[in-house]
Parts: sequence; structure tokens; C-alpha cells
Amino acid sequence: MNQDLHKALWAAADQQRSTMDVAEYKHVVLGLIFLKYISDAFGERRRELTAAFADPKHDLYLDDDSQIPSLLEHRGYYTMANVFWVPESARWERIRNQAKQPNIGKRIDDALIAIEQDNARLKSILDKRFARTQLEDAQLSALIDLVSSIGFGEKAKARDVLGQVYEYFLGQFASAEGKKGGQFYTPDSVVRVLVEVVSPHKGKLYDPCCGSGGMFVQSEKFMESHGGKFGDISIYGQEANPTTWQLVAMNLAIRGIDFNLGKEPADTFHRDQHSDLRADYIFANPPFNISDWGGDKLDSDPRWVFGTPPAGNANYGWLQHILWHLNPTGTAGVVLANGSMSSTSNNQGNIRKAMVDGDVVEVIVVLPPHLFFNTPIPACLWFLAKDKTRNGRNRKGEFLFIDARKLGRMETRVNRVFDDGDIERIARTVHAWRKDGETGLAYADEAGFCRSVNRDEICQQGYVLTAGRYVGTEEVEDDDAAFAAKMATLTAKLADQMKKAEALDGLIREKLAKLGYPLDMHK
Repeated sequence: MNQDLHKALWAAADQQRSTMDVAEYKHVVLGLIFLKYISDAFGERRRELTAAFADPKHDLYLDDDSQIPSLLEHRGYYTMANVFWVPESARWERIRNQAKQPNIGKRIDDALIAIEQDNARLKSILDKRFARTQLEDAQLSALIDLVSSIGFGEKAKARDVLGQVYEYFLGQFASAEGKKGGQFYTPDSVVRVLVEVVSPHKGKLYDPCCGSGGMFVQSEKFMESHGGKFGDISIYGQEANPTTWQLVAMNLAIRGIDFNLGKEPADTFHRDQHSDLRADYIFANPPFNISDWGGDKLDSDPRWVFGTPPAGNANYGWLQHILWHLNPTGTAGVVLANGSMSSTSNNQGNIRKAMVDGDVVEVIVVLPPHLFFNTPIPACLWFLAKDKTRNGRNRKGEFLFIDARKLGRMETRVNRVFDDGDIERIARTVHAWRKDGETGLAYADEAGFCRSVNRDEICQQGYVLTAGRYVGTEEVEDDDAAFAAKMATLTAKLADQMKKAEALDGLIREKLAKLGYPLDMHK
């Protein structure tokens, strides 16, 4: 599905919003897309069953055609294919046919309730707010017509298209909400860098503050594009915000991705839903520099292996929580504010020193400004690993710094994005560093962009991890011309241009005089 169609769908959907708050409206639109998806998937499975029942070569072939209608309503035939059972009252065509009737919002809520009752995996996930929405019935009806245009019927294509629309709309809503939007959405540029560097293939994947699930979705895409099978990754996540918890569950369900988000929305630090988990891959984009995280109640927490994080800043709480849940051969990618690389206040410098000495920091990437919707605070990526030998070359006691501040382009007046080439450059640099010496891969420091540093040098810098201290400045090509020689060349060129201008000025005066309009400069 092309971007022009994405934009057209968004423009049409946004037009129906009127004065409704974006934060409320997104749940209405995304809820309808989800309802359309599960109905489409159900309808495709129904067509598959109809064909199978009538095919003598198929295991499900029936001699008696009269049995087909009743068997098509047998729930087990759908759940066995990992398809949600959709009761008749909740099927999209039924909703669409009722779209112009009064109280359509209540009818949709009733449909969602019926779906939850028949699908345990969706219990408490669907957001039933349509009866109390601020949208008028006519606006809701128009949205139903718009969503009806998405899907095109083929199972694989419908899932892909609806997933793309859901993902695109999440980004658009995050952009429209600004700071609030950043609470549930990590920009695609950042997600792709994290996933490409960590390179999840098979195993357990965890995000302790998963927002709307972008890390999970991109990881599945990465894994499948590199020869893996759908479902090779087991998804574990946690999210404190109840409505965002519903968004991520729908985002994963709409792609058929199995997941474990814990029993309920919960605070990661105080109600860890996966306390025994040791993950192969961890991603996180926690809120920056949060001061009200309740750290004063966790002084003796076993997660604080490298030191107790300050009660006024959760950054090193997040890093240590992630390390606690990382298995001995795992890799993690974390987004944090730039201050995390250099702050020494309230024990943060001591914790960073302990992490460097403990050799759990692998790569630091400094990002350019304007990548995030929710904050102007400069950000960086921390990549963590407990074993720096598992990816190729033995990099114990070594650290890679990348300064990516010059990469990317301004897509809008306020938002920067990475192109494919930017993402590939960062990921290729990390993988070359990890596997330096293997076939086809060789790492080299690049002034102003990347440099491999040993622990002693970091110690000399006071354990500050700001990339600019290590990568230096970009080399400027030297043309071997001394300053005096350059100035002589430039002044000679200027003198020549001034001489030409004087000649041209005389010619203009001459022409004007012949026309009877002498130019007197003294008037």
C-alpha cells in the first residue's frame, strides 16, 4: 500500500474529527481498524473452509452439502487456524449495514463486548468507548465507510494493509498529539536503528515500557526479512498506561503476533509483570529523566547491581532493570536523554563507572535533534551486552562510539527522519566493529563519526560517555594551499571582477548618452 493512499486515508479520517481531542479520537479510529481486521480475517477463513468442505481431495471434505452452513459457524474451525472467532452480531458487514442507524456507537460497543466474550486473549483489551464518543452518528458512519475501503479481501494482503494503516495512523496521531504522543509512540527512525543493531532472530524479546508496540512489530519484520519464521520470537512487554496497553495489544493482534503483556497494565519498577524473565533481546524507550518514579521505595532492590539510582532520576533505574532481565548472552538497545552519558549528580556518575568497569556497555550512539515528537531534549542510544565475545570478535574492555548528529533530513519543519542509508550506515558500522576480521567485514575508525575506545581512555575522561569526546571532528580535505596563497588567489580574482565591472559601467554610460540620457553621478 503506497504512502499516497496512507495520506489520503489519514486526511479523510482526520476531517471527521472536527473539534474532538486527538487523544480520544485515536482510540475510535484505531478501534474501528482493529474490528475491520478481525472481521476480514474471519471472513477469509470462512471462505477457506467453504472451499475445503466442497473439495473431495481435502481432509475436511463433506459428502453432505447441507452440513456446511452449520459447520461454518463452528468456533473450533477458526481458532485452530489462530483466527479470532467473530460472532455474527459483530461482523463488519453487519456493522457497516447498521452504520446509518441511530445509536451506532452503542452497536459497536456491543459488538466489541461480544468479541471479548468469545476470545479470552482479547479480554479487557478492546476499548469500548463508541457510545460515549463526542462524534455525531453521521461522523461515525462516515468513518465506518472509510475503514470499509481498507483490506481488499485477500488474507495475507488484508493483514498487511490493515497493519500498515494502523502503524501509519499511530505515527500520525503521535505527531498530532506532540508531547503526549511520545508517551505511546517511538518514531520509526529510532525503532529501526535499534532493531537493525540488535538484530533479533530467535528467542525471547522484552520491552519494559512498550508503548504501542513498535519495537515488537519491527522486530518481527526484521526477523522474517532475514529468513526467520513468523513466531520465532516470543514477545514480552509491560505498559503502565491502561489505554496504551490496549493499543499495543491491538497492534500485535492485528498482525497475528502472539504476546504476553502481563495480566494488566502496571508500573514496571513496582509491579514487574515478568520478574523471572531473562530475555535474549530487550528494547526500551523509557520516559526521559522522570523524577516521580518512586525510587525511594526501592533502596534495597536486587536489580541495582551497579548502584542505587537516585530517587530524582530513573535513567539508571531503567538501565539496571534492563540488565537484570537480560540473559548472559543477550543484547539490549535503550533510548535515553543525552544527560545519561555525562551526569555525575546523585550517584549517577558512580553507577556509570561501575557499568563501564563491569563491561556491560557495548555501543553509544548520539542522535540528531528533532527525531522525537514528545521532547526537544537531545537523545542517545545505549546498547548493552553482558558478553562482548558472542557476536564475533572479542571486544571485552572495548567500546564503540558513534556520533550520528549530522545524519537524517528534516521531513517537516519540526521533524527529522533517518533515510534507509542513514540506518544502514549506523548498523553496518556496529556489525563491522563486532565482527571485525570476519569475511567481508572490516571496521575502521572514522573521524567525526565513529571510534573504538578502550576502558583506560574512558577512565581518563572521567567515565563520561559523550561520543564527541572520542570520535573527534571530521577531517577536512587539505588542498595544500597556504592561507597567504589562498588570499592572493582570491584578491586577484576580485580585482579582475572589479575591472570587468568598471568596463561594463562605462559601456552602460556610453549607451545611455547616445540615447540622450547622460548619467551625471554628481547630481
